[in-house]
Amino acid sequence: MVRHRSLAAILAALTLGIPALAPAPVHAQATLVTGLGGPAGYGDTSSCLSRNDDGSSRSVDIRAAFPTGLRFFGGTYTTLFVNTNGNITFNRALPAYTANPFPVASQPMIAPFWADVDIRRADSTPDSTLDGADGGGDGSLTCAGQPNADDMVWWSLAPGRIVVTWDRVGYYKRHKDHRMAFQLVLTAATPDPVCGGAPGADTNFDVEFRFNRCEWEVGDASGGAGGFATRICPPAFPPLTMGGCTEAQSGFDAGNSRDFVMIPGSRDPGIARKLCMESNVGDRGVWRFSVRDGVVLCPDAGDPCTVPGARGVCAEGRTQCVGGGTSCVPLAGAGPERCDALDNDCNGAVDDVAGGGIARLDCGTLQVCDTGVCTDGCFEGGCPSGFSCNAASGLCVEEACASVRCTAGQRCRGGACVGACDGVTCPLGQECRAGRCAPRCAGIVCDGDAVCEEGACQTRCPCRPCDTGETCEPDGRCVASACAGVSCALGTSCVDGACVDACTGAVCPAGQRCAGGACIDAERPDAGAPMPGFDGGFVTPGEDGGSSVSDQDAGGAEEADGGRRRTRASTSCGCRAVGASHPRSGASILALVFGCVALRRARRRTR
Repeated sequence: MVRHRSLAAILAALTLGIPALAPAPVHAQATLVTGLGGPAGYGDTSSCLSRNDDGSSRSVDIRAAFPTGLRFFGGTYTTLFVNTNGNITFNRALPAYTANPFPVASQPMIAPFWADVDIRRADSTPDSTLDGADGGGDGSLTCAGQPNADDMVWWSLAPGRIVVTWDRVGYYKRHKDHRMAFQLVLTAATPDPVCGGAPGADTNFDVEFRFNRCEWEVGDASGGAGGFATRICPPAFPPLTMGGCTEAQSGFDAGNSRDFVMIPGSRDPGIARKLCMESNVGDRGVWRFSVRDGVVLCPDAGDPCTVPGARGVCAEGRTQCVGGGTSCVPLAGAGPERCDALDNDCNGAVDDVAGGGIARLDCGTLQVCDTGVCTDGCFEGGCPSGFSCNAASGLCVEEACASVRCTAGQRCRGGACVGACDGVTCPLGQECRAGRCAPRCAGIVCDGDAVCEEGACQTRCPCRPCDTGETCEPDGRCVASACAGVSCALGTSCVDGACVDACTGAVCPAGQRCAGGACIDAERPDAGAPMPGFDGGFVTPGEDGGSSVSDQDAGGAEEADGGRRRTRASTSCGCRAVGASHPRSGASILALVFGCVALRRARRRTR
């Protein structure tokens, strides 16, 4: 293929000696699979690529490893192509040297490291095995008869397994100062005694990316110098880089312009180091995935993430792998602004009032919102016990918080910074998100044979065994055996075989109360808050008539969860909450009598 490689030299000249943004190389992370035959241990000389740039293998028949083929998204394949540039494809060879962003149309692929690999000799000696100076993806490159050396691409087929190895490969143009060593391992899925006999189960497989040596990310023609992105990049000089400063991409693409799974950090600086130093299974340099019914299951679905471009509570999300690939889905949408030190309406401002004016928000008519706390105004310089008057703002300030500065999303209470979910115990089966309670699986979509349990995607039972004391329900979820088959009315949950009010023991976020199994906004009287719980949250009485809330949060509190009991530590969103109001009725009543509310001095301050 023809490439305007000479322009990369122009770009390098424009940098005027400015070094590339190159992190330190990473060596010897995951070990590579060897003992596969041939002079290098990665396969014989009939199963490797000759020295080339942007080349590919012929169509490789994989039925010796997978007799019925591999089911991958919408197709079942009995052949594949091994491409020099760090990937395998199923429809045709792929010469592309700069990783196009997933999804890519009509090109199903698995790509451990899609970047501009160049396995030609380091000098300028022509490579006689190639058609043309740059090789090209003619699908006919084999290394038979060549002497063994590193900087090559190999593959090996055995019953139930395919291993493709990129052994210490360099990058364009003929550079060998930095190397990448990595493997793609495809393994037949282990038959399950219950689920293994399902139709199409013999086309299920597991995927492993193994990274041993990670020293470069970008070829010269993709906007790189020295194996990494240069400092001068688009949009300043888009014509000069022929695709921009584009780092490697790692993941899966269905080839349908819609479905893909991409390892986070792909096409960004540092992706090589990430692939070697991190893992999705706790083993540095190893990344594992399962393909079931043609769909790549996402092992980290349900993990916390930040929604790109979103602000305030709308930026809090969880990962999911469906439709648009690996994406961060927001947990909460924009809502009315509240006095909680959060940007509830996602407009970029905290505790603001539409159209300006006094920041009362949900504080009632006699208090003002100040740094996430509903606060009284000073009355003739006087404040309730434990509070003092701030002359600049005209508001009563908790003395323990006078010199405390909290980060965004937190407020001070008792001299300590706390978050909107601290102190909140949500109704049964729910969790606190951005200061609000919601069902744990709300917004979580699972692919393939997975179901959502407690906010994370799990393989359906009985393909996944349930824990002791649990029973597999027909929908594929594990529940406490005492609650198996029990159907509870709306607003109730099964606990120990009985349906109980989901509000039992709940401590809702400040300004809310629990009713019908959910935390809803509570109407705040003008003089103080009704029945405040620990730090202002609203307590729901237990079945014995007493409060179920105690000060034992430091050691964790046992919580009933739809028939499944577990202990949650106080650091989670199931902890007791800090409220936003205090029963300062004395000052409020005096303010009402004399009409001297602090509205005239309701300037906001930063604490």
